[in-house]
Amino acid sequence: MKKALPNLVNRPAWWLLAEWIIDPLNLLQKWAKKYPDLFTISLAGIGDEVIISNPEIIEEIFNKDAKQFHIGRGNQIIAPLVGQNSLLLMDGERHKRERKLLMPSFHGERLQTYAQQICEITEAVASQWQEGKGFIARTAMQKITLEVITQIVFGLREGERYQKIKPLLAAMLNLTDSPLRSSLFFIPFLQKDLGYWSPGGILKRYQLEIRELLQAEIEEKRHQKGEIGKDILSLMIAARDEQGEPMSNLELKDELLTLLFVGHETTATLLAWAFYQIHRLPQVRQKILQELDSLGENPNPMQITQLPYLTAVCQETLRMYPVIPIVFSRITKTAMDIGNYHFEPQTILTPSIYLVHYREDLYPQPQEFKPERFLERQYSPSEYFPFGGGSRRCLGYALALLEMKLVIAKILSGYELALVDNKPVKITRRGLTLAPSGGIPLLLKSKRHPQASSPEKTVTLVP
Repeated sequence: MKKALPNLVNRPAWWLLAEWIIDPLNLLQKWAKKYPDLFTISLAGIGDEVIISNPEIIEEIFNKDAKQFHIGRGNQIIAPLVGQNSLLLMDGERHKRERKLLMPSFHGERLQTYAQQICEITEAVASQWQEGKGFIARTAMQKITLEVITQIVFGLREGERYQKIKPLLAAMLNLTDSPLRSSLFFIPFLQKDLGYWSPGGILKRYQLEIRELLQAEIEEKRHQKGEIGKDILSLMIAARDEQGEPMSNLELKDELLTLLFVGHETTATLLAWAFYQIHRLPQVRQKILQELDSLGENPNPMQITQLPYLTAVCQETLRMYPVIPIVFSRITKTAMDIGNYHFEPQTILTPSIYLVHYREDLYPQPQEFKPERFLERQYSPSEYFPFGGGSRRCLGYALALLEMKLVIAKILSGYELALVDNKPVKITRRGLTLAPSGGIPLLLKSKRHPQASSPEKTVTLVP
């Protein structure tokens, strides 16, 4: 007989799934109060998940050999969006190989190249704002992060493919822009292609068109002669494993769609939240500006990324507003004891970023935005893990932080913004992620001073 799962929530599976789709944070908060370490929820169509909020238990899980878990299988919920050849869905040697091939594109000197491009893209988008007029922060940040994906990741800056792919990418992600439409990810039946207007059918058409454009770009880059391009796709094409083998076209396309999901939607949402708190709390904005002013005129972008208070603002934003409230699950291969609990094989273990980041013992007054906490204390990888943990930590975390810091710095140093109103902003589900309801309306009060940009490097945006 299968041993009972710990602290099983006694609610119908369909009811819990509805709660998880509509208001996941309320569900997490409610049951964490009763079961502070962990609890088990049964979600219709998904199964039993052990939700964990104790950092010591999470530390044990992160430190265990990844071979003891099926981790890629625990990420299947994302497969309809990214495809089966995504790094997120791999395990074992294949995961190790793919991660090793992708790693160099996101670290070291490459980041310096991306930094200047991010600044130029940010200025190109922000320069279109009109004084005295409002705009939606999340929409504006999506424009920036989508340009970063198309230019820095895909290597598309102009031409027919560049013009076609941006609206397609935006439309595909907007398919799940509400809690109701987010059901597409949680109810397998909705993912089926049941005709032209069915959710699954629309998603598949968008994906097909995007994949055809990516295929054409990959083939063109494979046959280019001369120096390898500086975009991430060119580096991925040039990468070779220990046997001298490159990534296949199918692997490349699925990894590009993965980067779109984890690098566009999530970063845009985090930037919107950052601007909300920066303009809700004048002292935060003032401290960032003081730091930026200390660097003098036209600082090197990499100098900006080293500013301690700006870094702390980004860290606190990531703490308060994890775009995904849980880490992708680990499924036990064998029976194991973790902490004071015993887990049978095939148990789904799911650490909760949100619950840990709101623990009063770690973060006093967790509902308050206090960047200073990260200047006063260093948190362990099981106390603060906005990008996941262990061997599955997000590969693009350094690029995401770079983008957040530079976008905030560039906009605050050149533009004076204000919240349209100071009402509390609710968190709502958007696909697999959580986002600010209403997108956070901002007003451009004035431009502080012209932004320096080399004429030959000016970025022209295609609407």
